[in-house]
This record gives sequence, structure tokens and C-alpha cells, in this order.
Amino acid sequence: MRNFPAGKVNLIVTDPPYNASNGGINLPNNKTGGAYYKVNEDWDKLGNYSSYLDFTRKWSKETDRLLVPTGSIMVCGSLHNIGEVIIALKELNYKFINLITWKKTNPMPSITKRTLTHSTEFIVWFAKGSGWTFNYKNMKKYAHGKQLKDVWEFPVCQGKERIKGKNRRAAHPTQKPLEIFKRLIEMASNESDVVLDPFIGSGTTAIASELLNRKWVGIDNKKEYIEIANKRIEHLRKNKKLTSLV
Repeated sequence: MRNFPAGKVNLIVTDPPYNASNGGINLPNNKTGGAYYKVNEDWDKLGNYSSYLDFTRKWSKETDRLLVPTGSIMVCGSLHNIGEVIIALKELNYKFINLITWKKTNPMPSITKRTLTHSTEFIVWFAKGSGWTFNYKNMKKYAHGKQLKDVWEFPVCQGKERIKGKNRRAAHPTQKPLEIFKRLIEMASNESDVVLDPFIGSGTTAIASELLNRKWVGIDNKKEYIEIANKRIEHLRKNKKLTSLV
């Protein structure tokens, strides 16, 4: 990001590491939401609270440099990291617009039976300054013509949408549902706007941006994820061309 020109990005939508990896759990025959493999990746192990907060501050400051004055940022999180994300963005004097709750319709049960079932994740929406984009009227179609509320129901990404690796397991452990990212991008940007995801992962932000006629930039430090994202984008573009010829 350091080589990118400042003030060229309209919207940031991203799903950073949650710092939640702490050993693995494999449940290939799980009956609730399909096969389950607990995230246990090196890129998701960022140390204690102070280390993770420092990491979040660093990437937040860099994205702040890239955003236009009327831009906004949307960051996915869970109980593991959402506090640090909020702190980092408040320290940049960003305006807290909404805390969107993703209510999972097919959450994993509590394996330990010592906690409530974790059936939600969150997306924080912050604006850099005044004049941020909010396509209020468009969002009413997701609420039967009424104002869209801040709790959204979607299933965990599974089935045909889930990108599989050669071992037939999920190619990326935290792939998010495409429809969530499409709604976020449609809500907070306009056609031809530039959308940035500094943790592009499996490429969902790029796919959503392509489908909505937004320009996009995706970054990741794992070569295998970049390859997955590029394959998804190439497949989408090829199919769009074929459709236009029919």
C-alpha cells in the first residue's frame, strides 16, 4: 500500500485476520453448516492484545492515507478483534456510522458446551469525514421497501459458493458470503468508484466489485490466496463475456 498514490480510494471493504487461531478442530462430518475446520493459520496468529492492536493501527493508518476525504471503511470482525478495530479507527478520528451484525442462519454449535453458540459476526462502518456515500433508497429493496436495519441474516459460506482446494477442504478458512459484500459495496459506493481490500483473501471483494461495476484493488501477502482470487476473477470475466454474446 505504501507505493499507492494518496486519496484515490472511495471505499475500503476488508476482512482482516481476527487473531483467533489457537489450535485446530476438524469436524468433517458436522451436520450443522457442513464440514467444520477451525481456523488455525500462521497469518492469523498476531500475538497478544497489544501486538494485535499495533498491527491494526498500522494498516488502518496506511488505508487512511489512500481514502478520499468523503470515503468510508467497512471492516469485518468478531469478538476476537472488533474492539481493536474500533479503537484504531476512533484514534484516526473517524466517524462511527454503524455496527452491522451478521446473524448466521447456520452457525456452528458450541463444541465445548461451555459458551453460548457464536451465531454472529460484525462489520464496523466508519466514515473518514462528512459527505460519505450511503445509497439509502437502494437499500430499501432488502427490507421490503422499508429502512434497512443493522442486523442482516445470511448463511455461512458453503456449498457451491465455497472455494475448495485440492484436498476438497475450504481453500480459504474465512471466506465470506458474496451477497454480504455485494450489499456493503452497493450501499457505500457508486459505479466506477474505487474499492480497496488490503486483505483480499479468496477475492470476494473483487468479485462483488466487478459485478457492481466498481473499480477495485486487492492486496494479500499469501501467494496461494492471490492465485485463488485471480482464478475466480478470470472465471467471472469469461462468463460475463460469454453471456454478452448470447
